[in-house]
Amino acid sequence: MSHTLAYILGIVILIIGIGLSVALHELGHMLPAKHFGVKVPEYFIGFGPKLWSTRRGETEYGIKAIWLGGYVRLLGMLPPARPGHPDKPGSMVAEARAESLDELGPDEQDRAFYRLSVPKKLLVMAGGILTNLALGVICLTVALGVIGQPAYTATLASVSECVSSDIDAGAACTDADPTSPAAAAGLQVGDTIVSWDGEPTATWAEVQAAIAASGTEPADVVVERDGQALTLTITAVEVPRTVYDAEGNPATDASGEVITEPRPYVGIGPSLGTVRTPAGEIPRVVGDAVGQTLKAIVTLPAGLYHAVAAGLGLEERNAEGLVSLVGVGRIAGEVSSAGTGTDMGLPFSVRLFSMLSLLGSLNLALFAFNLIPLLPLDGGHVAGACWEGIRRLWARAHGNPDPGYADTARMLPVGQVVFYLLILMAVLLIWVDIVAPI
Repeated sequence: MSHTLAYILGIVILIIGIGLSVALHELGHMLPAKHFGVKVPEYFIGFGPKLWSTRRGETEYGIKAIWLGGYVRLLGMLPPARPGHPDKPGSMVAEARAESLDELGPDEQDRAFYRLSVPKKLLVMAGGILTNLALGVICLTVALGVIGQPAYTATLASVSECVSSDIDAGAACTDADPTSPAAAAGLQVGDTIVSWDGEPTATWAEVQAAIAASGTEPADVVVERDGQALTLTITAVEVPRTVYDAEGNPATDASGEVITEPRPYVGIGPSLGTVRTPAGEIPRVVGDAVGQTLKAIVTLPAGLYHAVAAGLGLEERNAEGLVSLVGVGRIAGEVSSAGTGTDMGLPFSVRLFSMLSLLGSLNLALFAFNLIPLLPLDGGHVAGACWEGIRRLWARAHGNPDPGYADTARMLPVGQVVFYLLILMAVLLIWVDIVAPI
């Protein structure tokens, strides 16, 4: 497969993943709504021109052209105006109320969403939010526990023929260089180190630790080759190696000279692959991901500021900062095409982990974003239901009459402002992803 075709495939996979996430999110709203009797005339994935639809009972299910979202239309989302508090004729609020209720017949008024009890409203509106949370957790759990995180493995990708004069610089072998311990013992590319001097080695870090522990003494090394276990005896040699600091840069002394230290050397290099995260650690890792996503939403204004500053060239782009769907699409394309062309060494498992992690992170972002308690987001409707419940509990506790439904229609002007702010944020992030991509 060509690099360009693989890049496009990655974007297509992302679009399909977003479409499925949106479809399940809207199902999270629709299924409890239907169960509680709310009338649901439409369930669509995407926006814009209709590509396909079918009617089942009273609901039309379909797909539209632009897969950047979706919707399920629940009738009666907004309550009628309170007696004595009429809306201004022709106002946005009045028209929104009419549109919300006009498809309900005289005998269907009890099927309006606003008539649901507070717990039922919360279940309907939180259903989509929790669906995204569940999808994010599932994607990350599979990526970590089934596919595994990218890591250097105990399988060999290289075996040096000699102990060169400058190992860290990758100097070529000469006739004067001695044969490396790995070549002398018969290690081959593709061998998997099973144990080193009696120490089991499942990861490259464990191989390195075992080599350091055995030093320059002869060590019995068990390798798996073509499905068979072989035992080889390897004697490492001590050579000067560069010392690196915490940032991965060569450490230097007061005079600026690179610091070296003698270490055992065998002459082998690991292959990149994936290592499964132990089951006991997965909840912590996934929990950290959820926490970081929630933190990003809380610090959204600061994150947007830094993204724009990076777009203006005032600072470096934060690789863990905000990103638009354009940026996410570019990342998906790069992940998908990383095993083609000049990058043939990148394993499929690494690309699969990255794609699953990307979809998991997107679902966590949708979960966290919809928690914002403002219309038109789901969190706005959740906040309205919570406010209604608080008012009714307070009235009941003080022996006052039922205050009635929370009038979320009054928040529509605020919701309209939020909508335009979301569009502005999306445009800014797309611009940043074009001029200063991660």
